Amino acid sequence: MNRKNRSSVIVPFLIAMLGVGVAGCSSGQRAEPQPPETVSNVPLIVVHKMTVPDFLEAVGTVRAAQSSQISSQMMGNIREIRAQQGDRVQAGQILATIDDAQPRAAVEQATAAVSAAEKEVSAADSDLALAETTLKRYQQLFDKKSVSPQEFDEIKARRQSAEARRDMARAGQAQANAALTQARTSFGYTEVRAPFTGVVTGKNADAGTMASPGMPLFTLEDSRKYRLEVTVDENSIRIVRAGQSVSVALDALGGAAISGRVEEIVPAADAASRSFLVKIGLPPDAHLLSGMYGRARFPTGKRQALLIPQTAIATRGQLQGVYVIDANRMSGLRYVTLGKASGPQVEVLSGLEDGETIVSEPGTRELGGKLIAVKQ
Repeated sequence: MNRKNRSSVIVPFLIAMLGVGVAGCSSGQRAEPQPPETVSNVPLIVVHKMTVPDFLEAVGTVRAAQSSQISSQMMGNIREIRAQQGDRVQAGQILATIDDAQPRAAVEQATAAVSAAEKEVSAADSDLALAETTLKRYQQLFDKKSVSPQEFDEIKARRQSAEARRDMARAGQAQANAALTQARTSFGYTEVRAPFTGVVTGKNADAGTMASPGMPLFTLEDSRKYRLEVTVDENSIRIVRAGQSVSVALDALGGAAISGRVEEIVPAADAASRSFLVKIGLPPDAHLLSGMYGRARFPTGKRQALLIPQTAIATRGQLQGVYVIDANRMSGLRYVTLGKASGPQVEVLSGLEDGETIVSEPGTRELGGKLIAVKQ
């Protein structure tokens, strides 16, 4: 069979088979759409706008109200470190000692100088007493014309000289006492003491280190009082005033609101950020530590806001949404933009309208495209 005859046979065969396939498909039953899954016992709420307090939120850091860098007041090798980071110390407690060989020698030398000065004064007093007695005796003889005026003047000059030596000895004694006081003060610098009761939060030296005046050895904080230091933009600083009560939340303490009070507003703005530093006093709490992150809320009035429970938020990666129920009770995930949180509720800035119904507690369930049975 040649090529032309084969083609004339194959083509009609393929057309016939295609016809049979189409007929078979048309004679089959169509697939019925599956009904949506129904989910029961789903808590729903209708969201409405409400009047809520408005506030300005400022973030900052907890710091001790009193903090000090303790430095050495003299040069010398550190002989002993008696405090470590985290230690609670009392005012006047020794934190470190510095080699005291030179200061001790200076005290001994000054003590010897004071002793010598006291002897000088004692001798000068004796000479002055003798000169005064001699002058009185010569005064009597001079009145009786028994001595010449020249002899009497010589005795008077001796008395004046003895008095001058006594005054010089006393001045030397005062100088020696001052030197001893200075030596004892310098000797006291060999013991680095805590200026107030607090907690050691920094240690910058170890035994054997050469200390020098102004070199920080420790950082000490008064743990009895802390403040939250926040920055407020120059456009908003007008709403902050000294003595104002402020709601403060610290994440490290669970975020519960505590009451603070504005203690200080630094009157100069930071030139780079154009913001002011505001210091807010915090109530005593044993769990407060420097460096904690905190937020302060300054009241600014009232406004209308759409609030929903934070339990209604469904997180998908970096996005957040809520399950919205339509008129047919179908659930659909709608992404929203959230604003400020207020306790267990959070504000919805966009993506949700007043009067819409949402799932209040979806949990980890996937409810998109499902029929929601109203929870009885």
